[in-house]
Amino acid sequence: MTKLSHVAIAAAAAVTFVAGTAMAGNAPGVTDTEIRIGNTNPYSGPASVYGTIGKSLGACWDWVNDTGGINGRKIKWISLDDGYSPPKTKEQIRKLVEREKVAFTFQTLGTPTNSAVHRYMNKKKVPHLFVATGATKWGQPKKFPWTIGWQPNYQTVGAIFGNYILQNYPNGKVAVMYQNDDYGKDYVIGMKRAMGDKYAMQVVKEETYEVTDPTIDSQIVSLKNSGADVFVNISIPKFAAQAIKKMYAIKWKPAHLLNDVAASISSTYKPAGIEKAKGIISVDFYKDPNDPEWKDDPETNAWRAWMDKYYPGGDKANKMNAYGYAVCHTMIEVLKNAGNDLSRENIMKQAASLHKVMIPMLLPGMYADTSPTDFYPVEQMQMTRFDGTRSVRFGPLISAETE
Repeated sequence: MTKLSHVAIAAAAAVTFVAGTAMAGNAPGVTDTEIRIGNTNPYSGPASVYGTIGKSLGACWDWVNDTGGINGRKIKWISLDDGYSPPKTKEQIRKLVEREKVAFTFQTLGTPTNSAVHRYMNKKKVPHLFVATGATKWGQPKKFPWTIGWQPNYQTVGAIFGNYILQNYPNGKVAVMYQNDDYGKDYVIGMKRAMGDKYAMQVVKEETYEVTDPTIDSQIVSLKNSGADVFVNISIPKFAAQAIKKMYAIKWKPAHLLNDVAASISSTYKPAGIEKAKGIISVDFYKDPNDPEWKDDPETNAWRAWMDKYYPGGDKANKMNAYGYAVCHTMIEVLKNAGNDLSRENIMKQAASLHKVMIPMLLPGMYADTSPTDFYPVEQMQMTRFDGTRSVRFGPLISAETE
C-alpha cells in the first residue's frame, strides 16, 4: 500500500476515535457503525464539470473509512446526479431524506438547485450542510437554521470587483454578464453595494444568460458593441470558456474580471485556449496544486499522495479536487466534535460552532469559523491575475467582515 505523507497520516489520526455506545435520539441513518450522508451533484448536464467535486468527496470518505472512520463509525456516502436541474434536485433530495434515510446532506451543489430544496430541508429539520454555492442566502440562521454555506459568499466577491473597478478604472465603461438566477444576481448586488451611484454611471451594458442556453455568443457581441473597456463575467465554466473564446474571435480586449467559481485553469482556461485567457483577474481562497508556489508545500504534497491512492482517476491539475478535499475536512471536524451525540440538532450545532479551524488547502492565514449567528465559514479571499501559466496572487487577504 502507498503511504500517505506525515500530514495526511496526522490528519487521519485526528479523526479516528474509539467507538462508544450509540445514544438514543441519533439522526436517521446513524447506527453504532455507520453514518449515512447524502449529496447531489451535476454528474451530467451544463455544469457537469463540477462532478469531480462529488467524486473527490467520495474519495475523501473512502480515506476516512480506511483510517477507522469517525468515532468508530464508517461513512456511507450516497451521491446522486441531479444534472444541475432544480426539479431533478427536488426528486433526488426527497429520495435521500425519505427513502435512503440520510442523517444530513453535505455539499449539494448549485445555487438554483439548492434553492429548490431550501425550504424543504428546513421544514424537515434536516441539516443542509456546507452547500456548494456562495449565494448569500445560505447565511440566514434565524430564517433557515438548518442550512449553512461554506465558501466565501458571492456578494462579497461582487463587492471586491466593484472596489477594484473604482480604484483602478474610475472612469471605465463597464459591461456585466451574469447567469439569470440568484447565483448571478448575488454578485451584481455586491457590485452595486460597493460602487453605489457609480454603478449606474459606469455600467454601460448588462446581459444575462440562462443555464439552458446553448451559447452566449450574441451576448458577448452586444457587450463589445457597448464600448466597454471593463468586463465583469459572472458565469459557470461552460459559459466562461465560451465568453473567452468569443472575445478572442471578435478581438474584444477589455480588462476581464471573472468570478471565482469559473476561474479554473483546467475547467475554463484550457477549454477556451490558455493564450486567450491571459490577464484574467479573479479571487481565490484555496491553493491551486498546479501553482509552483505549492510545489514543496506539505499540505499540497499530502493532497497529491491522497489523490494518487484514493482518486487515481481524478485530474491533479483540476483544483476543484483540492476544493473537495478541503470542504471534506471541514465536515470531518464537525462530526469529530459531535462525538457520540449524532442527533440532527447536535450535528447542526457543531457546524455552527467552528472556531478558527485550520483547514488543509485553504490559503495561508485562512480558516473556517462559524457561530450561531454567522453561517459563513470561510470569509477571506485574495485577488489573482492569470499570467498565461498560473493565477498569481496579489494584494492582501480581503475579509468579508471588512469588505
